Amino acid sequence: MPFQTEIGTQISEAVKWLQQGQIVGIPTETVYGLAGNGLDTQAVSRIFEAKNRPFFDPLILHVADLTSVYNCVREFPEEAKKLALAFWPGPLTLVLPKSDQVPDLVTAGSSAVAMRIPQHPMALALLRELSYPLAAPSANPFTYVSPTTAQHVYDQLQGKIPYILDGGNATIGLESTIVSFADGPARVLRLGGISLEALWNVLPKLQVDIQFAPKGTESPGQLDHHYAPRCALIPLDSLTENLDAQANLLLFSQKSEDPTGSHIHYLSPQGDLNEAAAALFSLLRSFDDRQLDRVYFEWAPQEGLGRAINDRLSRAQKK
Repeated sequence: MPFQTEIGTQISEAVKWLQQGQIVGIPTETVYGLAGNGLDTQAVSRIFEAKNRPFFDPLILHVADLTSVYNCVREFPEEAKKLALAFWPGPLTLVLPKSDQVPDLVTAGSSAVAMRIPQHPMALALLRELSYPLAAPSANPFTYVSPTTAQHVYDQLQGKIPYILDGGNATIGLESTIVSFADGPARVLRLGGISLEALWNVLPKLQVDIQFAPKGTESPGQLDHHYAPRCALIPLDSLTENLDAQANLLLFSQKSEDPTGSHIHYLSPQGDLNEAAAALFSLLRSFDDRQLDRVYFEWAPQEGLGRAINDRLSRAQKK
């Protein structure tokens, strides 16, 4: 039976549904998550079902504090602790050897689990009310654009979940950066809300191992086609002929030589990478709302959060 999905700000209402083994939409500083009891395989299964997410794509466990992390992992290497102290709470996920209490369903059968302490005050308040971690991938149908508002979640998942906790707009707008300590040297597996420069300030020798995979991923966020709107996204640097005057353009920033017209959209007119990251997913959604067929886009500068923006644009292109 479908739910009468409600949007609200009552943490107690979210707790009520979670305690019943249901799943709810929750805010984080990165994007909105679809959350359920991460130690309850039935609740975790409901997440996969609601998203139509394949079981080979692992989930991130969200907790309120370091003590809760220790309960979910077998090892917490010193280098991982350095990153945790520098960036938690915040948009960083650490992949660590999992404890026996974490279900294999959460990790897609892997012996490592992805852990995060979110920065959003409402998410932290919710987690403090619970005695278990929350498995919480982005609250959107599988491969579609991640949601950055409660309304985005409602538009996609109404009827499938009972409640969406409204914490306002996601301030970062990109998923967390993922660093693995599960096998060999520490490696960045997904670009996200923490820049490589910031990570290197803490761990100068941190390696980067970004891989696009069709299936069987090591951590969340490694699939080759993801974060995609229904419209076709075409990079401007791949064009071999002039654009039609009515073409829709997604440009990183406003420059004096840009064409003028109502079909130009800017991630950040002033070229601010944080503003551009926060705007990306909402703009991609707006193209589908307007039923656009195709949009030509400009890459962001390959630095700071620009790397993560370009990662999302690359994966969002039609394959």
